[in-house]
Amino acid sequence: MAGVKVPLVAMHHAYVVTERIEGIQNMPNVRDHDASVYLRLQGDALSVGGYETNPIFWEEVSDKFAFGLFDLDWDVFSPHIEGAVNRVPVLEKTGVKSTVCGPESFTPDHKPLMGEAPELRGFYLGCGFNSAGMMLGGGCGQELAHWIVHGRPEKDMYSYDIRRFHPLLTDHRRWVRERSHESYAKNYSVVFPHDEPLAGRNMRTDPLHEELLARGCVFQERQGWERPGWFTPQGTAPVLQYDYYGAYGNRAHRDYAYGRLLGDEYTFDFPPHHDVIKKECLACRGAAAVFNMSYFGKFYLVGLDAKKAADWLFSADVSRPPGSTVYTCLLNHRGGTESDLTVSRLAPSPQASALAPAFEGDGYYLAVGGAVAQHNWAHISAVLQDEKFRCQLINSSEDLGMISVQGPASRAILQEVLDADLSNEAFPFSTHKLLRAAGHLVRAMRLSFVGELGWELHVPRPACVPVYQAVMTAGAKHGLVNAGYRAIDSLSIEKGYRHWHADLRPDDSPLEAGLAFTCKLKSDVPFLGREALEKQRAKGLRRRLLCFTVDEKVPMFGLEAIWRNGQVVGHIRRADFGFTIDKTLAYGYIRDPSGGSRWTL
Repeated sequence: MAGVKVPLVAMHHAYVVTERIEGIQNMPNVRDHDASVYLRLQGDALSVGGYETNPIFWEEVSDKFAFGLFDLDWDVFSPHIEGAVNRVPVLEKTGVKSTVCGPESFTPDHKPLMGEAPELRGFYLGCGFNSAGMMLGGGCGQELAHWIVHGRPEKDMYSYDIRRFHPLLTDHRRWVRERSHESYAKNYSVVFPHDEPLAGRNMRTDPLHEELLARGCVFQERQGWERPGWFTPQGTAPVLQYDYYGAYGNRAHRDYAYGRLLGDEYTFDFPPHHDVIKKECLACRGAAAVFNMSYFGKFYLVGLDAKKAADWLFSADVSRPPGSTVYTCLLNHRGGTESDLTVSRLAPSPQASALAPAFEGDGYYLAVGGAVAQHNWAHISAVLQDEKFRCQLINSSEDLGMISVQGPASRAILQEVLDADLSNEAFPFSTHKLLRAAGHLVRAMRLSFVGELGWELHVPRPACVPVYQAVMTAGAKHGLVNAGYRAIDSLSIEKGYRHWHADLRPDDSPLEAGLAFTCKLKSDVPFLGREALEKQRAKGLRRRLLCFTVDEKVPMFGLEAIWRNGQVVGHIRRADFGFTIDKTLAYGYIRDPSGGSRWTL
C-alpha cells in the first residue's frame, strides 16, 4: 500500500488453561528456560505455553480474517505439556479447560518494529510485538507518541527502531523467515555474551570472505554482513545453510564446526578462546595486525549545499582542506549522539572514479560502523530533507572494501605496499591520500580505532584480494597477523574509544561522554544539537562516563551496577578484558544520587 517494508512473519502461537488446581493460589509466574515453557497463574488454574522449535507459519493471511482462532495442533504443542509436567508434576493429573491458538506476528530479532519508516517520511510503525504486546504496549505507546510529535523518542529506542535493519534484508523473504524462526525458537534460551545467529547468514559478504575463511576466520553477523570475529587455529569453520534445528523435515547439521565453536563459548566465564584473542591483541600492540573492516558504511556527501549540510550535520569542524579526516559526532536536536564517524574532505573532480563520484565544489567521504550504517543513512537523509539542503548522499558501502593495518610495524609493512612516503612528516595523523597499493588505486587514511600507528586502506571491490595478499606478503617478516572484531573490542576499550550504542547513545551527549573535543562550541558555526549542548554546559553535567577496572580477574559484560558508599550511582554500559594491562575494563555513566550537578566544563 505505502511501499514500506515490514520484516515480520505470522505464526500460530498457543497456550492452554488448566482445570482448577488446589493450593495453586499465590504461585509466581514461572519460566523454565530449559524446557522453553512458561506457567502463569490464571485464577485458580494455570495457563501453560511456550516457544517450540517447529512453530506453524501462517502462510496465507486472508484479508477477511479478524479476531479469529485456529485449532490447536497437539503434535506441535505437546512438548510444552511435557515440560510443564516436569516442572509442576500435579499437571499430569490435571485436565485442560480451554485452548487458545491465534496468529501472532514475530520479527527477526524478537523485538518490536517502531519508528518512522525509512522509505516514507511521516509513516510510523508500532507492530511486531512478538506476543508481548500487553507487557510492552504502555511504554512503547508513550515513546511512539513522543516520536511522532517531536521527531525522536525520549528514551533510547534504537533496539526497537525499524532502522536497525538494512533495507536489503527487510524484504528478503528467506532472511526474515529464518531469523524470525530462530528468534522464536530461542526466545527462552539463555543469552550468552558471544552468541551469534545461525539463521539468515551469508547474506552480505565482502571480497575477502573466502580468503579469510581459509585462514580460520570465525565470522560474526552484523546487518547481514559477515565480519571477522576472531581466527581459530583449528581449521576452517564455514557458516552453513540454516537447518531450522532439525524442524520441518530438515536434517540437523552434525559435526558443525561453526556451531561447535559457538557452543564452546556458552559461558559467563572467560571463553575458551580467550587466549586466541589475546594473541591477536598482543600482536597488534607488539608488531601489527590486519583487520578486515569492509562491512563499514561508506557514503559520499556532495552537491551545491554540501558544505552547509556538513557544517549543520557534524558536531566537529569538518571545513578542513581536502586531504584531512575528522572524527566527529552526529547529534539530534536534544544534543544526543546519533552516531560517531569519520568525515574526510575530498578534492573536487570532474571525473568519477571507483573512489569518488564526480563533483564540483565541496565533497565529503563518510565512514561509519557497519552495524549502524542504516541508522546513519536514515538520520542524515532525514536531516538533508528537513533542511532542504541541495546535495546528494551516495551509498558506496558495497563497492569498497576496507583493510586496516595497525601496530608499530604497520609503517614498515605498508611502505613496501604503497607508492608514497609514509613518514610522520609526509603523512600525518588524520589525513588521507589516493595512492597505489600493489598497482591498485586506494584511499589510504592514517587513522586508528585501536590506539596504534596504522592506516586504513579503502579499496575498490575488485582490488581487495590482491591488495590484502600484498599486505600479508609484506607483513610476514614483521609478525603481521589476522585479527577480528573481538580483538578490536578489547584494544579499543583499552584506549578509551567509544562504541556507538554501547557507551554512546541517542540519549547521551558528547559532553557527558567525554567527547567535548568533537564539538565546535568555540566557533560561532551553528550545528544540529548545539543549543542543547550549550544549555547543558551552562547548567553543569548531571552524569558522566567514567572508566573502571577491577583487581580480581573476572569477566564483565555490561549492565553491572556501579556502587559508591552503599548507593547505586549508575551501571556499566560496556566492558571487555584488556590484555595489555591484564585487567577487565568497563565504562559506565554515574550520577549524583542526590540529583545535584557536580561537574562543570
